[in-house]
Amino acid sequence: MCYFWQNFKTMGIFGIFGKEKKEKLDKGLEKTKTSVFSKISKAIAGKSKVDDEVLDDLEEILITSDVGVNTTLKIIENIEERVSRDKYLGTSELNGILRDEITKLLDKHSNDKLLGFDFEKRNEPYVIMVVGVNGVGKTTTIGKLAYQFKKAGKKVVLGASDTFRAAAVNQLKIWGERVDVPVINQGMGADPASVAFDTLKSAVNQEADVVLIDTAGRLHNKVNLMNELSKIKRVMQKIIPDAPHEILLVLDASTGQNAIEQARQFTAATEVNALALTKLDGTAKGGVVIGISDEFRIPVKYIGIGEGMEDLQLFDRVEFVDSLFKEA
Repeated sequence: MCYFWQNFKTMGIFGIFGKEKKEKLDKGLEKTKTSVFSKISKAIAGKSKVDDEVLDDLEEILITSDVGVNTTLKIIENIEERVSRDKYLGTSELNGILRDEITKLLDKHSNDKLLGFDFEKRNEPYVIMVVGVNGVGKTTTIGKLAYQFKKAGKKVVLGASDTFRAAAVNQLKIWGERVDVPVINQGMGADPASVAFDTLKSAVNQEADVVLIDTAGRLHNKVNLMNELSKIKRVMQKIIPDAPHEILLVLDASTGQNAIEQARQFTAATEVNALALTKLDGTAKGGVVIGISDEFRIPVKYIGIGEGMEDLQLFDRVEFVDSLFKEA
């Protein structure tokens, strides 16, 4: 069961905090919902039956909403099977069927072994290595994660292993000061693996709960990127044998198909096992969440739906789909 959903139920569905989070999620997905469902409404206007023409229109809508070709074809194929089996399906039922199919796809690639913000004390720190290209909101995501973990009562340490750019180190230090968590850094040009090693060593000594390691985001040479990330992992494992527990790929949802290409590059370079999709509130391309999760078989763990510290949410597939299909 998703950690966010567990927390949501614990607070009570009408609890102020839970209600506010849901309202932010609704608002954050408004552009995607409006774009997709206004198109679907036009496609089925004046029609009573889900026929080939309706399915062709739906296929085009999903693809242009950045759900992705392969994922769209799966969805359409499943709907065709239901139409064939049930013989007659009205267009009024289409939203419900589409909702079911999207939920099923997201269910396939969930991973409850990934820890949420609130977890029981462990014998060693939970290590998250954060990867992604420059400009997707990687360092900001790390800062917001640090805030959320700290708010949940966890002791957090940050590691500035993106030593390729001075700006990246400085930005992480600023976030560390803002959230009031220590940042281990050796400045620009330092060996990224050495920084990661020092970070884990410090975290173990401090009995920290969570370690967040920033990494370089350049993709111009995939071999170098792969080697660098592999080296960081190997060095961290000298301190904590099963680190990193999470390799989190941060993607900018507003870039649509570019995000999918970045996912392809990074999943080839390292063993990504969690995704964070940022900037969902500023785009109508929220369908990319569905496509990326399905194509790469990696769970979406976090979604960014605003600028505020609280606006990086643990992804809950049930609530996500509910907001996407919520009637105005």
